[in-house]
Amino acid sequence: MAERGTGRYVGSAFITLNREMRERLWQRVQEHAGPAPKGMKRPATQWVKPGLIGRVKHLRGEEDPRHASLQDFREEPA
Repeated sequence: MAERGTGRYVGSAFITLNREMRERLWQRVQEHAGPAPKGMKRPATQWVKPGLIGRVKHLRGEEDPRHASLQDFREEPA
């Protein structure tokens, strides 16, 4: 996951979506696969080009998401 606007990598999140939404997300990931952000070396990670906005639940009071879970997502308006 990246910070909106800057594209700064902020961490990852568990996917806690129902089956229909997981399938929709996976289709989007496959269609828009992209390169890793500069300097990132995380094997077994599928990077996606910007354009998805996720609603993420995480611990409060932290600068970056901790124990984050993806609750919902949508396409960024053009």
